[in-house]
Amino acid sequence: MSDKKVVIVGAGLVGSLLSIFLAKRGHEVKIYERREDMRSQVVEAGRSINLALSDRGIKALEAVGIAEEVMQIAIPMRGRMIHHADGNKVFQPYGKEGQAINSVSRSELNKKLMDIAEQNNVEIIFRKKCSTINWEKNEVVFDDTTTLNQDFEYPNLIIGADGAYSAARLQHMLSHPMFEYHQYYIDCGYKELAIPAGLNGEYLLDKEALHIWPRKDYMLIALPNLDGSFTGTLFFPFKGDTSFEKLDTEEKVNEFFKQDFPDVVELIPDLAEQFFKNPTSSLVTVKCFPWVRDDKFALIGDAAHAIVPFFGQGMNAGFEDCVVLNQLMDKHGDDWVSLLQEFQTQRKPDADAIADMAVNNFIEMREKTADPKFLLQKKIEARLHDRHPDKWIPAYSQVTFSPHIRYSEALSRGMKQEAIMQEVMQLDNLAEKWDSDEVEWMILEKL
Repeated sequence: MSDKKVVIVGAGLVGSLLSIFLAKRGHEVKIYERREDMRSQVVEAGRSINLALSDRGIKALEAVGIAEEVMQIAIPMRGRMIHHADGNKVFQPYGKEGQAINSVSRSELNKKLMDIAEQNNVEIIFRKKCSTINWEKNEVVFDDTTTLNQDFEYPNLIIGADGAYSAARLQHMLSHPMFEYHQYYIDCGYKELAIPAGLNGEYLLDKEALHIWPRKDYMLIALPNLDGSFTGTLFFPFKGDTSFEKLDTEEKVNEFFKQDFPDVVELIPDLAEQFFKNPTSSLVTVKCFPWVRDDKFALIGDAAHAIVPFFGQGMNAGFEDCVVLNQLMDKHGDDWVSLLQEFQTQRKPDADAIADMAVNNFIEMREKTADPKFLLQKKIEARLHDRHPDKWIPAYSQVTFSPHIRYSEALSRGMKQEAIMQEVMQLDNLAEKWDSDEVEWMILEKL
């Protein structure tokens, strides 16, 4: 394959990882990033949300030979720890014995990927905002965010990896006569609340779990950090009787948490202070088409398909984009028109599928994880998977632990399985016979 001059817009997780794939193939790669270099800054409070790195993301890191290095900053979480309103806790394993998702700091992972990119001769230029793309000349103009200077680039290939509010996508969209764009927000926002470590860096919650406090219309989650702290995130309505809008004084915040999350109050000494200091952010889903333009341009990651975080797949889906692109480079060689077209054709249905599953999983996490009927259903599914792993894989495991199954396939399989389970859940005396041959054969027949 001949070398190409590639400009990537955005030095986030996906842009940085993709640059490593491309540089290792001999391409000349430059990344332009709007923000300051985070490696020389303290991450702003409330903006360091943890991510769940699972098998699809790990597969991408393995493909470019950096998984072992990255996993040093990850903490395995083997299941959900459900914190009920009455103070009881229940552990729900994610998959089979030995399966886990991994808590990793977004900023620490991003810093590591940028370091590895630069070790592979990728040039990263900061404080440069993509302002114009001239498609006739293949010219990209970047405005310096601190001066009036501009940089002009004339690459063979431009890749927009600059997130949900992508400037590269905007340039593509403005000059494309049939561009489809859908953007929608859920009615909940999120706010980060840090849970500090105990004495001597002690973990005050189970380190090997993703903690969830489900409260039907809202929820709090917490993921472990390497220093013994947890990054908590409150997903909460913007408006309504119980909402960010109503919690407008420290007294109201403290009263609300004492009532709904009493065990959390003990864990966060400066709860009210954090609540008002840390920003309240929105959660957006973006679907768009087309992602590519001839052999000159492609969108990737959140710039192509931003999703809400409730399946823990935003980063993993973006990393999987990199794997697919890399495989298509092997297949198509220098034919970048065919390569990018097939990338788009293959990934668009999968991106749409995981976007829908992520929204649906929000309902599951905040409402159903504390429901005894739902937990019984999950026990039946886990038993079936243990006994017939070739015939039944729970939807969560298909997405999280089965990178060989496409997201679109996981969605269609999952819908079929859910329809079967809804019939099973109507059986009389199911709680007494859930692990019987009768229930097992009924499900297998329907499959």
